[in-house]
Amino acid sequence: MELFSDQFNGYLWQMVQGAYITLQLFAAGFTLALVLGTLIGIVTLSRNWLIQAVWKTYASIIMGVPSLLIIFLLYYGGSAMLSGLFGTDRSFDVTPFGAGVTALTIVYAAYVAELVHGAVMNLPKGQFEACSALAIGPVAAWRHVILPQLTRLALPGLVNIWMIVLKDTPLVSLAGLNDLVANAKIAAGATKEPFIFFIAASLFFIVFSALTLRLSARLEARFGRGLAEVKA
Repeated sequence: MELFSDQFNGYLWQMVQGAYITLQLFAAGFTLALVLGTLIGIVTLSRNWLIQAVWKTYASIIMGVPSLLIIFLLYYGGSAMLSGLFGTDRSFDVTPFGAGVTALTIVYAAYVAELVHGAVMNLPKGQFEACSALAIGPVAAWRHVILPQLTRLALPGLVNIWMIVLKDTPLVSLAGLNDLVANAKIAAGATKEPFIFFIAASLFFIVFSALTLRLSARLEARFGRGLAEVKA
C-alpha cells in the first residue's frame, strides 16, 4: 500500500477517531475514579468496624482481580446485574464504552482511596488540632488546610495511577470498543503494514506520557514552593 494514498489516509483518520475515543474513556474513567476514590479514602478514616469491613472486602477483591475480568464481567453480565438490581425483566443495553468507564472507575477508585487514606495518615496531627483550636469548621478545614497538603503528598502516586489507567484503556477494545488500539489492529490487518500503524499507536501513548511527566514535574514544583522556602 502506498503511503498517503486514499486508503492509507482513511485508516489514519480512523486511528485519529480511535484516539479521541481512547482519550474520552481515559478522562471519564480517571476523573470518576479520582472523585470516588477520594471520597472512599476519607470515609475509610472512620474506625467504624462496618466501614472497615466493607472497605477491606472491596479492596481485597478489586485489587486481586485483573481489570480485564472486571471489564468482561460488566460488559457481558452488566445487563443481568442491572435487571436483578431493579427487579425487572427489562433488558439493559451495556455498551463497551459504558462497561469500560465503569470498570476503570471501580478498579482504580480502590487504588486512589488507598493512596488518599495513606496521605491523610501521613499528615501531622497538629494540622487537625490547629484547625480545631482555631474553630475552623470541618468543610473549611478540609478545603483550605487538609486538601492542599494532601494533594502535594498524593501527587506522585496519582501520576502513577494516571499512567496506569491510560495504559489499561486498550483493554476495553477486547470488549468491542473501537479505540485507538482496535483501529490500529484493523488497519494493520487490512493493509499488511503492522509496523506503521502499531508504531503510530505507540507514539500516541509515548507523547501523552511524556507530556504527563512534564506537567507533573511542574505541579510538584508548584506545590513544593512553600517547603523549598522553609528549607532555605
